[in-house]
Amino acid sequence: MVKKFKWILLTILVAMIVVTGIYVFKEYDLVQISTNKTSETALLQDNLVELSEWTTLKYEYSNVIISRTEKNLDLPVISDISYGETIKLITYSGYLKAGTDLSKNQTSYDELSKKLLIRVPKSQILDNVVETEKTTVEDVKGNLFSDYPTQIVFDEINANKKQLEEEKINQGFLEEADQRVRQLLLSFLKAKGYDEDDIEIEFF
Repeated sequence: MVKKFKWILLTILVAMIVVTGIYVFKEYDLVQISTNKTSETALLQDNLVELSEWTTLKYEYSNVIISRTEKNLDLPVISDISYGETIKLITYSGYLKAGTDLSKNQTSYDELSKKLLIRVPKSQILDNVVETEKTTVEDVKGNLFSDYPTQIVFDEINANKKQLEEEKINQGFLEEADQRVRQLLLSFLKAKGYDEDDIEIEFF
């Protein structure tokens, strides 16, 4: 009877050890998976930071400005006499670039949903550059007594390129750049082995 009791006790003890071992192994395995995911996510974030300012959309433009200056001569009896009107045709071209700053990305992994979450800043204008070497100024109307300051040419171009930038933004240029960022990120992550269904991208 005693031997039988000892055998039962030994069987229970062995079973408890086996169950405990399985539990510890599973917990360790889960910790390892979680640690691996954390390390993988951190590495991925570093990879995205290396991309830094990511230009995703470029718009090339050209424009023509009719610029006019006029000088007046004040006399004691008759004032406001125009004697130096000049009209210039300014032709210029340039490009507009939009993109996001991936150095500010926030990457995390949700254990519950098993999804990779990447938050990136909304796109903004990165460059609005006029190619000055391609700029031409043609004389439409001139006068022997008139001159045309170079600064006026630059002021006209700067005002017009700013207006064009605002128009493109109102037409959805930055939203289009965001969509391009999303597509490029998905392609980048899929190349890293991630499934598109397991990726969530947000803009802030």
